[in-house]
Amino acid sequence: MNKMMEGKVVVVTGSGRGIGRDMALQMAAEGAAVVVNDLGVSVDGSESGETPAAEVVREIESRGGRAVANYESVSDWVAAGRIVQCAMDTFGRIDVVVNNAGILRDRFFFNMSVDEWRAVIDVHLHGSFFVSRAAAPYFKSQSSGAYVHMTSTSGLIGNMGQANYAAAKLGVAALSKSIALDMRRYNVRSNCISPFAWSRMIGAIPTDTPAQQARVEKLKKMESGKIAPMAVFLASDAAKDVSGQIFAVRANEIFLMSQPRPIRSVHRSEGWTPQTIAEQALPAFKSSFFPLEISGEVFSWDPI
Repeated sequence: MNKMMEGKVVVVTGSGRGIGRDMALQMAAEGAAVVVNDLGVSVDGSESGETPAAEVVREIESRGGRAVANYESVSDWVAAGRIVQCAMDTFGRIDVVVNNAGILRDRFFFNMSVDEWRAVIDVHLHGSFFVSRAAAPYFKSQSSGAYVHMTSTSGLIGNMGQANYAAAKLGVAALSKSIALDMRRYNVRSNCISPFAWSRMIGAIPTDTPAQQARVEKLKKMESGKIAPMAVFLASDAAKDVSGQIFAVRANEIFLMSQPRPIRSVHRSEGWTPQTIAEQALPAFKSSFFPLEISGEVFSWDPI
């Protein structure tokens, strides 16, 4: 059987554990050389002193694959450039960037600190831009390349206590679409995965209420390894016609997610006033308003 990633070089950020680790392992199993980037920090971004990236590299090499560990931070512009340079120095090229690195600083919006806001935006949104941008000149010059970004239903749909994470993840979806549009002429693709899987980050979700506890128990049933096949597919040439899309993966389910488009319109030839908006536009729109739902209410059935 042909390996889908044979001859390709892939950077997977945050790949020392969890979803990132599974993606790195499967990329390698499909023939890719992998830059295993991971700071080795805890889910809140604090130092842990561990070297999970080196452990993943050893695992890949023990199976006959090629990999190198990288410990740079995605949230620093210069360091992000060194992640991509690591691929060039070690393997001579770069074909795929998987933006997976992330941290959580969950807090209700009215209690969220500036530091908690900035830390999450820095890693998820700035980090995705920095690493993607560092790879762009190589992708452009070789007229090929693929980006796979991790978004979240926290941003696509909504969640409580995650204003920083939700804003970053919805920003990542917009970043991915912009990359897809700007790089289309160079045969470079960009797509998002919204993963449902038990991980250290999900493990940090508060479980103060019975509803939160039930949600986390449901999430525990979803294996992180189920996300990797979609990432490998999107990174491979088999997805050459797929760009600018958002997929959600939950256990054995794959969803193509919608993207904002107009759904209703009203017209008034003489223009609008605040009063006529209230009297005429609002009643016309109201039946199409989106309810204030969280992700768990939209995906209300058990994982398959």
